[in-house]
Amino acid sequence: MSRFLSARMAALEPYVPGEQPRDRQYVKLNTNESPFPPAPGVIAAVRGAEAERLNLYPDPTCRDLRRALAARFGVGEENVLVSNGSDDILNFAFQAFCGPDKPVAFPAVSYGFYPVLAGLYGLPHTAIPLREDLSIDVTDYIGRGENVVLANPNAPTGLALGVDEIERIAASNPDHLVLVDEAYVDFGAESCVPLTKRYENLLVVQTFSKSRSMAGARLGFAIGSAALIADLEAVKYSTNPYSLDRVALAAGTAALTEESEAYHAANCRTVMENRAYTTEELTKRGFTVVPSLANFVFARLPGTDGAQLYDALRRQGVLVRHFNKPGIRDYLRITIGSKAEMDALLAALDVICNEKGE
Repeated sequence: MSRFLSARMAALEPYVPGEQPRDRQYVKLNTNESPFPPAPGVIAAVRGAEAERLNLYPDPTCRDLRRALAARFGVGEENVLVSNGSDDILNFAFQAFCGPDKPVAFPAVSYGFYPVLAGLYGLPHTAIPLREDLSIDVTDYIGRGENVVLANPNAPTGLALGVDEIERIAASNPDHLVLVDEAYVDFGAESCVPLTKRYENLLVVQTFSKSRSMAGARLGFAIGSAALIADLEAVKYSTNPYSLDRVALAAGTAALTEESEAYHAANCRTVMENRAYTTEELTKRGFTVVPSLANFVFARLPGTDGAQLYDALRRQGVLVRHFNKPGIRDYLRITIGSKAEMDALLAALDVICNEKGE
């Protein structure tokens, strides 16, 4: 680092994204991307007329996409914020609603961006341990008296809370933000969006990256009370009002048509089928697999070091995600891809276990 970097920034531990190596062809099961291309309507939109209008600034209000999202979720346009990926919105929320006198709590094992953002802004925060089975104890967040951020389903475990449990948390913290990060909700969990009509402190954040096969488009959105959305817009307009380009906006709007949504739903069903298949096959091989409602599974092989197994799979040409953190060091997070990709993973594990004599 340079000698010009401030002491506060020098102390940051930045988020580490999943690796994107180019040294060979990998079966890539490490970043929870969809194994399917975007919907045909999305591809057509990307190839359409908006690409010829890149000389003009995009609509900073994202009006067409907001209108489509509002119709899709049965809320008003004033209840929707759109930005450059859900991470962008998380960033806005930590800036807007947290501060020295407004601490934030989140699970100790969850999406790695939460502690990064807390550190970036010097926020008082509490990382609350999970239960022994890696589930979230709802009572830890009841009447917390501070802002709460929860990924639901949680990452990297894949476990989900029920809507009734989220409602208990929101109702018991009426003077504090409760943010629910639903990046993986479309793979078997239930969305809390309907609760936003009853709880003005509840903000739901979703993404186009997972179930809509658009990780490369960088599209995220939030749904909440008009007041919360206005607060987030104030931060957005104070940083980068043109955060979404014309092509991404056109792609996002096309992804919300009836035809596109049917395509996404079918793909989600396939992912869930492949998740069940992979869970069964890993269990047959002696793995402990956490029950998942996401497009990944979290698994460990008892008696096997997680980092070593990760390295062995990488040598076999299969990328998964390993987190060197207390309590989960022996687990691997495995993205659910196509059936062929899951069979490649299982074949690689068989080779590794045979080499160990297991």
